[in-house]
Amino acid sequence: MAAPADLLDSLHVVDLPMRRRFRGLDRREAALVRGPEGWAEFSPFPEYDDAESARWLAAAIEFGWSAPPTPRRDVIPVNATVPAVPADDVAAVLALYPGCRTAKVKVAEPGGTADDDVDRVRAVRATLGPEGRIRLDANGRWSVDEAERAVHRLAEFDLEYLEQPCESVEELVELNRRIRYLDVPVALDEAVRKADDPAAAARAGAGGVVILKAAPLGGIRPALAVAAATGLPAVVSSALDTSVGLAMGAALAAALPELPYDCGLGTGSLLAADVATDPLVPVDGVVRVGRVEPDPALLERWAAPPERAAWWRDRITRCAALL
Repeated sequence: MAAPADLLDSLHVVDLPMRRRFRGLDRREAALVRGPEGWAEFSPFPEYDDAESARWLAAAIEFGWSAPPTPRRDVIPVNATVPAVPADDVAAVLALYPGCRTAKVKVAEPGGTADDDVDRVRAVRATLGPEGRIRLDANGRWSVDEAERAVHRLAEFDLEYLEQPCESVEELVELNRRIRYLDVPVALDEAVRKADDPAAAARAGAGGVVILKAAPLGGIRPALAVAAATGLPAVVSSALDTSVGLAMGAALAAALPELPYDCGLGTGSLLAADVATDPLVPVDGVVRVGRVEPDPALLERWAAPPERAAWWRDRITRCAALL
């Protein structure tokens, strides 16, 4: 495993502007490190504690210091991600994802209303047309009753699945019981990646799809183990990564035995700048599999202020001590 000195010697912290406010952020910070196998990214969100963030560091070390599993495919079909924007902005957001025929739509945003969600999803359906696929992501913000009401209102738009509609496993199990007749699967995200036992929610019958994010799960191989343990069809997603981090997600998606759903690895389109001259963004609805080499000029152009770089250095040191 890499020593803290190995990580810090190659460290570049970047501060990237975003095209759209997403997850409450207008800018995205990330720490990039270089190992013997190539560049890797450490970018847990600032509010995450060291224990949770240490898994992200383990993932960066795995990707930078060891070769990924043998890929089974060289391109990954991806979905568009629609933040909680007004309905009138939906078409402009979807235009950032050329060729993508699946859209993940954020709902249950703080400060928004159920009517806002309906209007947004309706606009997505109108833009994608009848053949497009729509999945919703509530980030666990609905109660069971709220989720049930929302599904009934939104089912007319032909939903592919609901991602983490409620927070707890017990709530998800109850929601599944109530909406089973609608044939809208529940996809497990936070219930997997924030759990001590990532497969527990699947065993309890809380969902029918598993969301895999390489960084929060500790790396590509731990994520593959989670997929195998749940026995559920998997969707690989990202955490608003730079192209370096998205390359790790693409390597995970490439290694899965089966990939029945489009993956959430197109979020580079939400960034107004990136660290690579050829960023990993959707082209004809797919992203390529392969490592990304940052451009030194872009690393310098988007370098975070010294105080933020120091903050990330301290964070890496603390998290490394937990591994």
